[in-house]
Amino acid sequence: MNNTLIEAELPAELAAQARAFVAEGWATDFNDLLAEALRRFLESHEASLTESFIKEDVEWGLRGRD
Repeated sequence: MNNTLIEAELPAELAAQARAFVAEGWATDFNDLLAEALRRFLESHEASLTESFIKEDVEWGLRGRD
């Protein structure tokens, strides 16, 4: 898998909690933890995105062309 380097500012307490999870062995490293958290967020919000697109399509269909 190809990786992309990103920079992000996190609240200090959130970063500390994440580092504690890594120290306790819940993730191999900080990068792994952040990638997994982002993956889970995207998976859990996929349905709402799809629903939003469907609603937009229905609205467009009901109202006609732009």
